[in-house]
Amino acid sequence: MPPVPPWCLPPETLALACDEVHVWRATLDQQTASQIQSFLQSLAADEQARAERFHFERDREHFIVARGVLRAILGNYLNRAPECLSFCYSSHGKPALAGESGKDAIRFSVSHSHGVALYAVTRGREVGIDLERIRFDLPVAEIAERFFSRREVAMLRALPTDVQQQAFFRCWTCKEAYIKARGEGLSLPLDQFDVSLVPGEPAAVLGTRPDPSEASHWSLQELTSVPGYAAVLAVEGHQWRLTCWQWLDARQQSV
Repeated sequence: MPPVPPWCLPPETLALACDEVHVWRATLDQQTASQIQSFLQSLAADEQARAERFHFERDREHFIVARGVLRAILGNYLNRAPECLSFCYSSHGKPALAGESGKDAIRFSVSHSHGVALYAVTRGREVGIDLERIRFDLPVAEIAERFFSRREVAMLRALPTDVQQQAFFRCWTCKEAYIKARGEGLSLPLDQFDVSLVPGEPAAVLGTRPDPSEASHWSLQELTSVPGYAAVLAVEGHQWRLTCWQWLDARQQSV
């Protein structure tokens, strides 16, 4: 895969071709109270009810902003008001735009962690994205033994101790992004496919079971320009172009 492009400010008019994937980065903490309220009003009733179930106010606000920004981004591509969008969900919970179908239909994926959100948007191909803040207090070897494939565990063990934490999170985000793109949720066990985890090597789906040919249908792109986080994009097919956009929060837009 080519190098990850820089995060740029988006143009006023967005165009998304079928051979393009757009990834957006947003900060969830830097929103004004009025902007949070505006995002809340753009949400559907079920999303508002879900927001109310959060125990901590910060988590509630992060959910509201993350969904509000998603609606605003998708509304820009569709030239529709954010509050007019409707979502439907697959049997495994993967969200999609209601009424969008066909080979050019917009597909999207969202991930957020500790105040940062990433959104992947494309047309006519499945997409998944995952973002995790890198932590150094986790027993990564034990977690890998429980969830990763034997091949991945062996690769992790072969690495120097000082890079195993980074490699673990790279592997985890690769696997989560792939699962999101496939849309099969927990019905696709984490140990039934292998991904790359060695830092510095290209991200890839290395093997899939029971159908080994499935691996060739997918491409992965590590998003290395999110400091302190591991982030990976999974896309159906190959020969696509990546563009990275930076979402402006309310304070930045007013400058």
